[in-house]
Amino acid sequence: MATPGKRKLGLVVNGSENGSSAGQRGSGAAGPAGSGRAQSQAPFVEGSIVRVTMENFLTYDNCVVSPGPHLNMIVGANGTGKSSIVCAICLGLAGKPSFIGRADKVGLYVKRGCSKGLIEIELFKSPSNLIIKREIHVANNASTWFVNRKPSTLKTVEEQIAALNIQVGNLCQFLPQDKVGEFAKLSKTELLEATEKSVGPPEMYQFHCELKNFRERERELESSVQEKTNFLEKMKQRNERYKQDVERYYERKRHLDLIKMLERKRPWVEYENVRQQHEEVKQSRDHAKEELKKLQQTKSPMTQQIQEIEKQWRNLDVKIKEKAAEIKDTSQRCKQKQDAVEKKDKQIEEIQQALRIKREEEMDRQKKIHITRKMIEDWQNELNSTGDSENLQPQIDSINNELRQLQEEKANIDGEMSDLRREKENLEREKKRVTDRIVQFNNMMNLKEDKLRGRFQDTYNALLWLRENKDRFKRCVCEPMMLAINMKDNRHAKYVENHISANDMRAFVFESQEDMEIFLREVRDHQKLKVNAVCAPSESCAENRPSRSVEELRQYGFFSYLRELFDAPHPVMSYLCSQYRVHDVPVGTEKTRNMIEKVIQETKLKQIYTAEERYSVKVSAYTNQTLSSNTSLRPAQFLTVTIDTDEKRQLENQLKEINGSLQVRDSKLHTLYERQKCLERKDNELRKQKKEHLERKNRRKHLESKISMKHNSLKLMEQDAINLEEESQQANARIKEINIQKAKLVTELMQLIKNCITLNILKADLVLQSTTVTSKKNRLESDCKAATVQLRALEQKVSDLGERKHVLLEKCKGLMRKARQACNLSPDQEVPKDFQTVVEEYNRRAQEIQQVTEELEEKKKELEYYRQNISQVKERWLTPLKQLVEQINEKFSNFFSSMQCAGEVDLHTENEEEYDNYGIRIRVKFRSSTQLHELTPHHQSGGERSVSTMLYLMALQELNRCPFRVVDEINQGMDPVNERRVFEMVVKTACKESTSQYFFITPKLLQNLTYAEKMTVLFVYNGPFMLEPTKWNLKAFHRRRRQIEQMAQ
Repeated sequence: MATPGKRKLGLVVNGSENGSSAGQRGSGAAGPAGSGRAQSQAPFVEGSIVRVTMENFLTYDNCVVSPGPHLNMIVGANGTGKSSIVCAICLGLAGKPSFIGRADKVGLYVKRGCSKGLIEIELFKSPSNLIIKREIHVANNASTWFVNRKPSTLKTVEEQIAALNIQVGNLCQFLPQDKVGEFAKLSKTELLEATEKSVGPPEMYQFHCELKNFRERERELESSVQEKTNFLEKMKQRNERYKQDVERYYERKRHLDLIKMLERKRPWVEYENVRQQHEEVKQSRDHAKEELKKLQQTKSPMTQQIQEIEKQWRNLDVKIKEKAAEIKDTSQRCKQKQDAVEKKDKQIEEIQQALRIKREEEMDRQKKIHITRKMIEDWQNELNSTGDSENLQPQIDSINNELRQLQEEKANIDGEMSDLRREKENLEREKKRVTDRIVQFNNMMNLKEDKLRGRFQDTYNALLWLRENKDRFKRCVCEPMMLAINMKDNRHAKYVENHISANDMRAFVFESQEDMEIFLREVRDHQKLKVNAVCAPSESCAENRPSRSVEELRQYGFFSYLRELFDAPHPVMSYLCSQYRVHDVPVGTEKTRNMIEKVIQETKLKQIYTAEERYSVKVSAYTNQTLSSNTSLRPAQFLTVTIDTDEKRQLENQLKEINGSLQVRDSKLHTLYERQKCLERKDNELRKQKKEHLERKNRRKHLESKISMKHNSLKLMEQDAINLEEESQQANARIKEINIQKAKLVTELMQLIKNCITLNILKADLVLQSTTVTSKKNRLESDCKAATVQLRALEQKVSDLGERKHVLLEKCKGLMRKARQACNLSPDQEVPKDFQTVVEEYNRRAQEIQQVTEELEEKKKELEYYRQNISQVKERWLTPLKQLVEQINEKFSNFFSSMQCAGEVDLHTENEEEYDNYGIRIRVKFRSSTQLHELTPHHQSGGERSVSTMLYLMALQELNRCPFRVVDEINQGMDPVNERRVFEMVVKTACKESTSQYFFITPKLLQNLTYAEKMTVLFVYNGPFMLEPTKWNLKAFHRRRRQIEQMAQ
């Protein structure tokens, strides 16, 4: 049997055999099986691969591949070694491992277990072929190179390969399997450079590089020119400022002599100015003295006039005060008369009021007399109708006996009611005690609910909904298990919580599948709550018996089964017994853990709990060995709150009994209360009868007494009669007398009012005179005050002018002395050193400006030279490039049109002067309803990217100046329709006379594909029954096939 690493390469075309060795070439025509015919060897393109030999390379021991000059289709199942041929071509032609995308070190491509591998590639070249051999050494990860069987270097090999325009690092020429996805990730600039290298003229990529270098140098020169221009401008501006300083320096020097002369004249000018100021101040002082004298003369008569007016104002003021006193006295007298008149009016009103009161009293007296007579008449009639009082005492005694019996019965009822109330109070106290105890249990349940709400809010919300909507379910629905389970001893809670999963601990338990679906539809679908729910088995498992009694297990330290440690509703217990077998999982102690191996071997239990650990026991299905694993128990979190359900149940029953007893006593109390009310009504009726008998007995005496009293009262009212006519005459006489007195008072009041008006008129005239005098007085005082102020101002002005005259006089004397001294002084003055420094700096910078100007001109000339070179090279590069892209676009578009899709290729740049930003843009669309989109790693699907990549490479095929192209498994992501179309294009394009060699690697082919005569199909086989390479004979296989066909006929 051959080793798995051995590979066989053979040729089969349309089911027929041709050749006798694994590396032999052949061709066949597309058509039915057995229709192939031999054809002379077609010429190879310069640089095409004639032969590839591999020894100890990857999975190959020894293999020779002989491809054809046109399309070479390498077919084989995955893992047979197709891509190994691609790796051999890349590494054998001086390619780097990174180009392939597999291992990063070349030594890793040597077959495992071998120390050295070999690759030999024969390239077609006139007049003799070029043979390149590479030996790969694993020890130092090094390679030895041979050219035409002679030792060589890597650099020589790279030069030979570059001379044939072979670029294994260019994805447009060499596309390995692991780099197929990288093609779509190429940027537009990288795709342009790869296309230039692959199909462009040799000088095109060189021109592109020159343009990028020229543009870089152009940018540097532009920056340098700009910097020098700015520097020159700043120097000129600075020198311009210094130029002004220099001009000012010379101007200053011209004026120095003039300044010297003027400095001598200046003291005399200052003296003359001060002398003139002194004369002006002297004249101003004299003028002010004259004005002061005139103002003093004017002020004197004004003062006398003010004194006379003041005297007149005082006389008027005295008269006004006298008139005011008379007016006040007259007003007081008027007020007295007016008060007297009002007093008379009040007396008349009092007389009239007294008369009205007496009339009302007489009317009331007549009404009372009438009412009293009517009452006497009624009582007399009643007295007449009433006979002699009957003998009512026996009846009254009978009523008294009945009342005594009622009182005794009421006392008995009160006693019974008192006893019942005491019993009820005792029951109420007992009910409160039981209720408080039940509340304590409920509070413990609330603690468990709080834990549920804190950890699982959605489950808590679903619980609240369930409690409000239990009527929607047909059968029992249990709350989450962590609430429903009640531990008998909270120390055992850790066993239950470690045994039951957390999801089931918060799950609701249903007896009906239909109820569970209703619940989940509401809380999950409508309320969007994350809850768990389980359904108890249809047949109850809660009473399932354990496999053995706990008594049998006590010798191993077990004390109980899990089911016996807690209480739970019947559906929950049934579910736990069914799913978790809590009825058959024992719980042990520390003794169990100490003898755990014996327990596992003898009891054959599947799950065991010790004091702090959980053991799971399994039996291997293959070895029948017992395997056990143990885990530490987690502390309990939810079931630590324990409720004594028996006590709670007893308390609830006791509460029901108490409520029943309270209802019985309430009923008895109600019956006694109704009896008591009935006795009260009967007592009231008897007392009412007794009262009526007593009243009837005393009624006649009472009526006679009241009639007698009313007769006496009537006599008194008749005696108190009032004579209204006499009273009215007396009142009128008194009112007439008061009116006479009132008329006299009104006459005197009118006279006083007239006198008061006359006095007010006189007073107003005096006030007007006083106001006029006061106004005149104020005006004169204001004028006098203004004159006083002016007088003081003039006095101050005269004083100030005198002081200033004295100061100017002293200043004139000082300036006179100074001017005399200045005439005898002529000091020499030197030029400041600062101005000399400015002149020197100005001259130095002028020389620098001249030097920078010359450098700037040189830079501009160099920049213009580079721009001319760029223009020339751009024309030689851009025009052929545009033509090349147009040709690629035409073929690319035609390929896409034949597939009922659309695609285009264009030269893209955002700035025509930035040559490093030029790139090729591929835009495609696979559906008529969409727009053209740029080919990217993300926008298109994997199949669409594969189709676009393949068609772009086919568009380059006829333009290609490279000797061969390799494409490895690019059809893997395509759908069958696109794969068939692309294959037909590849066959049609790659089999033309003008095209170069083409390697197409694929693991599978569709049925009924179209083939061409010029294509070569290489099949890669792999298997344990492969022949040795020396025994591979295609002619013998062909001969045997013919014999089999003849025998079949």
